[in-house]
Amino acid sequence: MPQRQGEDDLFEAQDPPPGPARGSRPARPLAGVPLAERLRPRTLDEVIGQQHLLGAGKPLRVAFESRRPHSMIFWGPPGVGKTTLARLMADAFGLEFIAISAVLGGVKDIRDAVERATAVRTARGQPTVVFVDEVHRFNKAQQDAFLPHVESGLFVFIGATTENPSFEVVGALLSRAAVYVLQPLGADDLRQLIERACTQALGSLAIEPEAQQMLIDMADGDARRLLNALEVIAAGAQQRQLATVTVGYLRETLPATLRRFDKGGENFYDQISALHKSVRGSDPDAALYWMARMLDGGVDPLYVARRVIRMASEDIGLADPRALRLALDAAEAYERLGSPEGELALAQAVVYMAVAPKSNALYTAFGAARAFVQSDGSRAVPLRLRNAPTKLMKDLDYGKGYRYAHDEPDAYAAGEHYFPDDLPQQTFYEPVAQGVEIRIRERLAQLRAADHTRQGSEGDDPDGGSA
Repeated sequence: MPQRQGEDDLFEAQDPPPGPARGSRPARPLAGVPLAERLRPRTLDEVIGQQHLLGAGKPLRVAFESRRPHSMIFWGPPGVGKTTLARLMADAFGLEFIAISAVLGGVKDIRDAVERATAVRTARGQPTVVFVDEVHRFNKAQQDAFLPHVESGLFVFIGATTENPSFEVVGALLSRAAVYVLQPLGADDLRQLIERACTQALGSLAIEPEAQQMLIDMADGDARRLLNALEVIAAGAQQRQLATVTVGYLRETLPATLRRFDKGGENFYDQISALHKSVRGSDPDAALYWMARMLDGGVDPLYVARRVIRMASEDIGLADPRALRLALDAAEAYERLGSPEGELALAQAVVYMAVAPKSNALYTAFGAARAFVQSDGSRAVPLRLRNAPTKLMKDLDYGKGYRYAHDEPDAYAAGEHYFPDDLPQQTFYEPVAQGVEIRIRERLAQLRAADHTRQGSEGDDPDGGSA
């Protein structure tokens, strides 16, 4: 098999020198090769983690053992083995492997891959594994360019993405590929990786258990991040002639790192969803946790503020009308104070939203009203409800018969119909028995009772009628 280049290369060398037969991978040179590449698994059994896909009887294990390649998309966070699995699959099936980076590549690179794959099929009668890293970076036209070659069997397509393929991969390509979700590595997986790195590549470097835990926490499920950190501390330890890596040494050596948080990607929306649902579920502690996670990950605090304002209307509404004002005040306080002082005002608003009485009656009513209007015709405004600022409008009976509510008993024109005349009364807003909406509910019940009384009296009076 030809020697592969680094992950950032678009393709392998076009004319590799003769090497060992495919399936027997040449030993990697150590000088200048990153630790993550030196420790890249060469067999499926060397892969750490992803046992939900690679364990006995699991989908990818079955695919490898059956030697029946199929197109697939690996979806998961960075550093969990997407590239490794793609390369192992090419080895397992004895197929040519072409890697394309969607960050750097384009349609021209796809054409080059087609030419190379066609030559391979002509020479060997085999398809070619085409691996597209960060496939979500390709636009629709670029993704569509793969379709005929996947259909014809020229390509076994393997895409890797950190984003939800439902939104980022075109439907036609998605329907032709199995989607496998890769998980962040657990603490035990990362501890196993530390042990492998220390014994196989770092000269039996000793790391205290507390320091190992610190590295695991810092890696946050990302194997590449862990190995890169190990490489840094190993070089420093060798320079200082340290026999054991301690927590103190780690604090001196490693820069402060942020936990995994993609400001525009899947983790972003997952965490804001968790924050919103914690507030809706009236759990202030969980809400504070997710807010702290997002701020720790580098989210713009004003984005949190905007979401809190949304929560005030969507999940609390008129059950506590003060919630919206408090959310707006928190956003203004942050704009005046900035971080970190202003974050306390956001925390205050988040906790208030979590403990406030909940109602989505307003949110539901507005949605129902919009849906009704979109499906209904454009009905005329009744003449009595129209404004009449000119003599012509008055002559046309604009405003005639309008009942001024303030002149009516209890400032309410009982029985008046404010919808179009040809549209029966509709009910969109139904307040719940929570907070201030309890009183609103009672008030609406009184008004509706007055309407029924008025309508009943008009029904009894043969001369009665709506004004």
